[in-house]
Amino acid sequence: MIGLCVDSNSQLPPSLAERFGMVVVPISVTVDGVDYLEGVDITAAEFYTAWDDGQTPTISTSQPSPGQFVTAYQQLVDAGATEILSIHVAEAMSGTLNSARVAAQSATVPVTLVDSGTASFGISCCAWAAADAVAAGAPINEAARIAGARSSALGSSFIVGIPQLAERSGRAVGAGVEAAASEGIPVLSMAGSGIAVLDTVTTVDAAVSAMADYALGWTSSSPDGLRVAIGTSDVSSGVVGAALTEALSGHSALAEAPVQYTIGPSVGAHTGPGTAGLFVF
Repeated sequence: MIGLCVDSNSQLPPSLAERFGMVVVPISVTVDGVDYLEGVDITAAEFYTAWDDGQTPTISTSQPSPGQFVTAYQQLVDAGATEILSIHVAEAMSGTLNSARVAAQSATVPVTLVDSGTASFGISCCAWAAADAVAAGAPINEAARIAGARSSALGSSFIVGIPQLAERSGRAVGAGVEAAASEGIPVLSMAGSGIAVLDTVTTVDAAVSAMADYALGWTSSSPDGLRVAIGTSDVSSGVVGAALTEALSGHSALAEAPVQYTIGPSVGAHTGPGTAGLFVF
């Protein structure tokens, strides 16, 4: 039996974790000098209160320890796994994969590591594809290949609540997010781990239309139907998420209803409250 593991930067919702029996290893988030484990010690709702009353929190993130991965791997073994597929945030963006690599050396079953080459729910897209392959009977090396290739065949479009965070995070170098924000609402896209300005619009409705059109533009590359996940950060982004869901739900291009996920602390640290968007593959 193949066990599946991801890190919490994947923003994997409980529905998919349960559907595929995945174990999630939490990333550490430090807010104004206090350390938390994402999804364990702090929820997304609690995290975004750091901006209440006009506050500007100091936030940083750090990878899980090897010990956390050892615990996660043993959890999968205890559930019956005889080998483990561990899929994580791009190594170019985080030291998470290196912690997993250290832990794999002491795991009691073989562990195959995959650099997803992406971040946020893109990791979940890679793990989702691998889980489908495993369910269809693929061996672990084939499931790992599929997971690793997925980031080059998925798209993401989103708006950020605080454009300055995206620009200053180092993940949107040269994208001109702040400059676009001075002219309107930047609609961003992400390919792999690189962020670009897809469009600049003047209304939320136009942003929703741009993101929905972007998702449906992937139809020709997914002949079996698109899978879409819609993410929101907090209450302030709920209207955008609801509008995106309405725009895409029931569309003939989709293989199933959109999955909903929450943009948690390890991603929100670089985007802020008011962020919403989608992943598609």
